[in-house]
Formats: sequence, structure tokens, C-alpha cells
Amino acid sequence: MLHESHDLSARTANAVALLKESPHTLEGFLKLSEIFESTTLDPHSRETVILTVAARNQCHLCIDMHESKLSQLGPAPDPERLDAVRRFTLRALASSGAVTDAELDALHAAGYTRQNALEVMLGIGTYTISTFANRLTGAA
Repeated sequence: MLHESHDLSARTANAVALLKESPHTLEGFLKLSEIFESTTLDPHSRETVILTVAARNQCHLCIDMHESKLSQLGPAPDPERLDAVRRFTLRALASSGAVTDAELDALHAAGYTRQNALEVMLGIGTYTISTFANRLTGAA
């Protein structure tokens, strides 16, 4: 496990070094990430949103990093709830945010609020920047 952790740290450091070529992009991502971490979404839900974006955008670095973070959180208190936010994230990505009332109702039925739905959009935007940049630079 130590080797995997060290490898992930080295891969992350490399991605940041590659992104430093555009200080504005790096700063923007870091600020948005900090804001996303402060949302009312619980940590399991935030990591689920990030992993959904990372998997869709095929950013293997982000997948590895956020699978590790999610496992460090321990078992999800309500896996069905996380599946609802995962499905909502996928629909928001597929529809460029134009989810249907039924899709929004399904998210609400899982215990998420309208504020949470908007926070999912913040997570999608933030981690679209990260995953796209990682793929562009070859860090993914």
C-alpha cells in the first residue's frame, strides 16, 4: 500500500507540475476545488460526483486518487443515495445540465436538495477542468 500511495503522490505531483504551465488554470482549479469541498454535499457524495466525472472523462489519475479518498472515508452510510447522485451527475453531463423534472425529483427523493443539485454542477465544472487538463497534458 505504501508503494501505491507513493506512486499516486508522484503522479499527482507530476500532474500539478504539468498544469503549472498555465498558472491561471492551476489557480482556477485549486480555488474551485476548495469551494466544492466546502459545499453542503457530504464527503461521500462529493467523491461520487468527482469519480463519475473522472470515469466519464477517462482520467485514470483522478479515478485512482478519488477511489483512494473514497475508501479512506469508510463505508457509505447509504449506497442507494450515492447511486442517485451518480445517476444525476451522469444525466447532467449527458444533457449539459438540462436534466428533466423527473431526474431532479429522483435526486430529491434520495434526500438531496436543489442546492445540492447546483453543487453537483459546480463539481462537474471543477473536475471537467481537471480531467480535461490531465488528458491534454498526458497526466491522466
